[in-house]
Amino acid sequence: MKRQADTRLEKVNSELFLLTYGSLVVQLLNDYEDINEVNKQLEKMGYNIGLRIIEEFLAKSGQGRCKDLKKTAEVIAQVGFKMFLGVTARVDNWSEKEFSLFLDENPLTDFVELPEKYHGLFYSNIIAGVIRGALDMVQMKVECKFKKCTLRGDDTTEIQVIFREYLADEVPPGDD
Repeated sequence: MKRQADTRLEKVNSELFLLTYGSLVVQLLNDYEDINEVNKQLEKMGYNIGLRIIEEFLAKSGQGRCKDLKKTAEVIAQVGFKMFLGVTARVDNWSEKEFSLFLDENPLTDFVELPEKYHGLFYSNIIAGVIRGALDMVQMKVECKFKKCTLRGDDTTEIQVIFREYLADEVPPGDD
């Protein structure tokens, strides 16, 4: 009985989040007249979330430091997406410096239809920012961007992650 109540509560929480996120995107569209600026703002918000969410991810997942970019990609796709979005992603288009994450399901786009005038909007761009912010916190500088989105008529959702450099560990001022 308790498990059933937990499942219902999770469903209510996720639907409330989706509606709240939709309202946020609508507000950004009202505040900024340029779709590219809305995309930037969503990515920036995601980046700030990623800076904070990585601690929860590391604590709950028990994951240690990934030894290479390929392992990082697999952990994001299989553990990170499952933990925070309830879905898994597929890793493809792999090279030494980049990979793509493919989402067959994107819960952020449930119940969403984009009018033609918003065709340039990457509605889920917050996810790209979360990935970039979280990886920054584990000393991996990346560029992260949507290449395809089902809301824009593509057959799948693709997020490209391009590795730029490893960042040096820095001791916060006063902690030396």
